[in-house]
Amino acid sequence: MAEAQYKADLSVPFEVDRLLEIRTSRMKQMPGLKIESGIDKTICPTSMKIDKVGLEGDEHDLTFHGGPDKAILGYCSSHYPSWRESYPERADKFVPGGFGENFVTARMNERNVCIGDVISVGPEVVLQVSLPRQPCFKLNHRFSIKNFAPQTYKTSRTGWYYRVLKGGIVNVGDELRLVERKWPNWPIEQVQEYLHRDTDNLEMNEQLAEIEALGDESRDQFKRRVAKARRAKEPKKPVSWTDFKITNRNMETHRILAVTLEAVNADLDLAVSSCGAHAKIKLPNGLVRTYSVVAGDDDLVIRNRFVLGIALDANSRGGSKYMHEFAKIGDTIQVGNIVTDARPSTSASNHLFIVGGIGITAFLSLIKGLRNINYNCQLHYAVRSSDDVPFQDYLEPYGDLTTIYDKSKGQRMDVRNIVATMPWNSQLYVCGPNKMMQAVKDAVKEYGISSNEVHYEAFAADISGDPFEVEVANRDCKVFKVGEEETLLDVLRREFSDMPSSCEVGNCGTCKIGLKKGTADHRGTALTDEERQDSILACVSRGMGRITVEI
Repeated sequence: MAEAQYKADLSVPFEVDRLLEIRTSRMKQMPGLKIESGIDKTICPTSMKIDKVGLEGDEHDLTFHGGPDKAILGYCSSHYPSWRESYPERADKFVPGGFGENFVTARMNERNVCIGDVISVGPEVVLQVSLPRQPCFKLNHRFSIKNFAPQTYKTSRTGWYYRVLKGGIVNVGDELRLVERKWPNWPIEQVQEYLHRDTDNLEMNEQLAEIEALGDESRDQFKRRVAKARRAKEPKKPVSWTDFKITNRNMETHRILAVTLEAVNADLDLAVSSCGAHAKIKLPNGLVRTYSVVAGDDDLVIRNRFVLGIALDANSRGGSKYMHEFAKIGDTIQVGNIVTDARPSTSASNHLFIVGGIGITAFLSLIKGLRNINYNCQLHYAVRSSDDVPFQDYLEPYGDLTTIYDKSKGQRMDVRNIVATMPWNSQLYVCGPNKMMQAVKDAVKEYGISSNEVHYEAFAADISGDPFEVEVANRDCKVFKVGEEETLLDVLRREFSDMPSSCEVGNCGTCKIGLKKGTADHRGTALTDEERQDSILACVSRGMGRITVEI
């Protein structure tokens, strides 16, 4: 089809457009990945049947696409010339069908198509605009451009979905006519403004949460934001401890214990993701410790029940020793914060895990969660021996993506080579002994991998250092001294009851506070380089001389 047919003035209001192409696809394996996608769509015959779930024969990865609210994907072909100008090295890929659209049109675009628009296609079919398309990592992979997906919503060139109000036959050349417009103030571009860019605008979030024609994927996001904003206005409460009972315990290996905890109050509904989560627990002997969550009620959500994995530390200060030697079924354990700190990159094509020993507990639920939504994963796992692999029933489904290194057989993990040969556009997750963690950090630095592409999960942290002073600007400018063996969190928590924390080794960011003045000795991994400019982790980082913070 001639290029001229794909050019249009995007500022012109839409009333009538024409269906230039119809495209469908079967599920196919994506190049270089072990996952399938329906993004590679081909031109269909002139006439195609359409029903409530879309075009006949069109297949979807139902994790992200398909279903009544995502029956048909539309895209403005007039975007392709500008994409080619922005990415000339990928010009051959930016052609109609490149975004996996079903309907290729020229005039309809994110500025003149509104949520809830009712549109007729030919003499039979009636559609309704339901959602802005939220691009996933597959667009990055399809065009071989890292972080391309965010560029599509930043520039409002994502496309949009239709639900089918009335099925029938559609033909290439059919007219698309605007039948009804109930929400003229909400074109796709405006929805994306508050979905992706101005996300904290409570007034707009409230309005969007009330649009019944907006599909649940986006509408639920706005509802959650509204609820969160309203909770934030409530007075902060001190950390509360909730009673859980030990309902099961078993030795996964000779040194790793699995403990199942269930809420004493059966009505309690935490509804916290277990993917990368850890729980702070208070033991009957008074000790407070944080352990990784292996699984929740249904493996991925913690409501009333979760499983911990606890290794017996040879240098235990009493936590793991107590759990191994004294804790028994029926005992009550108090649980405080349950926090998820591993936030997987939705733009990554591949998720690579480098793990040693008990470090596997930090990522078991996260790996399951990623695989459940069809992300490509690889696990490199170093153990002392094959007898030292805990939670084998959890690992078994991922045998095809797991490489185990058995030290007793002389097998060594070559961290440097793994990092050097990572698949394109990978996110890296690391948890293990200090020597392994340092080896990864050295390799990451050597190969110029961005800190945003790596997540470290530590089980211990160096918290000692020179004493310093801290001024709390928003608490009457009170000044406190932090001793050599104290943490900033210790001091602030002693003075103020509303100091949140969770992992207390610098992983999660729960204790992040504002750094208003002074120099910090930043430790831990939860903050990005940008965040370190004006924030500090109270649990592990220290001030140099005197600092001013805001909590």
